[in-house]
Amino acid sequence: MNETADNAEGPITITVSRRVKPGREGDYESWSKEIISVGATFPGFLGVNVLKPARETGGEYVSIYRFDTYAHAREFQNSSQRAQLLKKLEDEDIVEGEPSIKHVTGLETWFELPEVPASATPSPHRMAIVLIGVVFVLVLGISYLLGPYMQSLPLPVRVLILVTLQVLLMTYVVMPRVTRLLKNWLYKS
Repeated sequence: MNETADNAEGPITITVSRRVKPGREGDYESWSKEIISVGATFPGFLGVNVLKPARETGGEYVSIYRFDTYAHAREFQNSSQRAQLLKKLEDEDIVEGEPSIKHVTGLETWFELPEVPASATPSPHRMAIVLIGVVFVLVLGISYLLGPYMQSLPLPVRVLILVTLQVLLMTYVVMPRVTRLLKNWLYKS
């Protein structure tokens, strides 16, 4: 298990990759719906995406769970309901081997691609280079566009507006596209 932060505050993404035995795909998909229903009852559950086996997932099912904090994710992971469902998965002999589990918090979520195997992580140095470039361009662009309209505002309000726009643009518009564009370079060994 690769845990990046035991005390992380803020959103956390948990990626679980499993290889399903041939012919047991329907059983696994039923089981997956069941564990997702259980997860949805826990505090802080933000949703889940399930990727079916494909070339990009290495032939594995990949479930991407999101929680609002590490504590809430941990509560689900340590729950008796989840333990019972995992035991059911093992008892019914549906999967092969151990799952690959990855926890991602903070800035790493900007570099997460569903089609990249859970075990792959981008280079921290390359992440830093990309972030410096993206932040610079966004801050400069937003400053040029809105600067003249914000001159009369107090500095803390201008900074709050700038930071809010920059983070929203990075999270929802820029980083998903930049990460896809630079995928081969970011994830290069």
